[in-house]
Amino acid sequence: MSWCLDDVYTLNKQSPYTFYIPSPEVLDRLKVGDRVRLIFVNEEVDDDGFRGERMWVEITQLNGTSFKGILNNEPYRLSLEVGDEISFKRENICDTDTIDPHLSEWDFYFDTLVTVSEDVFEKEEFNFMLRDEPKGEGDAGWSILSGYEDDDFLNDLENFQIVSIGVILNIDDSILNIIKEPPLCAYERDENGEFYKIEDYDWEGYFSG
Repeated sequence: MSWCLDDVYTLNKQSPYTFYIPSPEVLDRLKVGDRVRLIFVNEEVDDDGFRGERMWVEITQLNGTSFKGILNNEPYRLSLEVGDEISFKRENICDTDTIDPHLSEWDFYFDTLVTVSEDVFEKEEFNFMLRDEPKGEGDAGWSILSGYEDDDFLNDLENFQIVSIGVILNIDDSILNIIKEPPLCAYERDENGEFYKIEDYDWEGYFSG
């Protein structure tokens, strides 16, 4: 079964707030003996959806942004064995066993939870945001809506997901200057595609509803 290595910079570009890549500082410090994680993928997706797996490789040689190493993991399905020599580049490294000083910056994107309408994922857009008081660990209090939902949709809890804020930022990160606004607040997108704060939002009706 033929395989290749994923380009993690491409994957990060597609999902910049949920696909972690090591910081340049960490990559600059890599040396022989360090372990890095690579994404090995089938060149064709299997019938059951299996595409590949992440495995650790111990660096044996490095030359600028090019590396060689030996496979440390027993592959689940790929035609590789522990000890096989792997040639790879910097853009193939999705993780390292070195502490990344910038990793904590990702915690906010992964650990901050928001409630999102299924219609947001269907349309891949959102036009209304409301922040109530947080109700549990990790909850930011934000509800994110497409703005097209009707009352029947909104009254059915099955129509909502709880996801990390990074998932929403992947759709539109123009709200970065909004998401830390304290509750209670509500925002709506205007005809120019920009969010504005609804100063006269009906909070009494919201809470009584």
